[in-house]
Amino acid sequence: DILSWTRTFLEADVRSFGRVSGDEGRQHVIPDGQGRLMVQGLLTATLPSKIGGDLSFLAREMIFRFERPVFVGDTIHCQVRIDRLEGAPDHRHLVCSWVCTNQESATVMTGGAQGVILGLPPQALTAES
Repeated sequence: DILSWTRTFLEADVRSFGRVSGDEGRQHVIPDGQGRLMVQGLLTATLPSKIGGDLSFLAREMIFRFERPVFVGDTIHCQVRIDRLEGAPDHRHLVCSWVCTNQESATVMTGGAQGVILGLPPQALTAES
């Protein structure tokens, strides 16, 4: 199964995340030569995390590979592939991987996770959710 989520990052998102996380590096608060703020890597990582949250996924391990920067105004599409799901319905082990692309279809982030889902809702895993 493939689960997906798309989001456009706004300047307010970058500034709010910077205040909450403390990640207020120069690239996140001062526009570059093209007038853009760079989105924090872990803010970009909220895309697969949002999909995991929809499943009540408790991650034991998450790996993120940041392939290219994301900037304010970029629309990022995240596809999470369920690679393995096993166990009883009330306690399932999940292994997944993801690819996030920008509006130009360039890969910006890849990665994967493994963990458990407690009490998986029956409608949660449908193709192209």
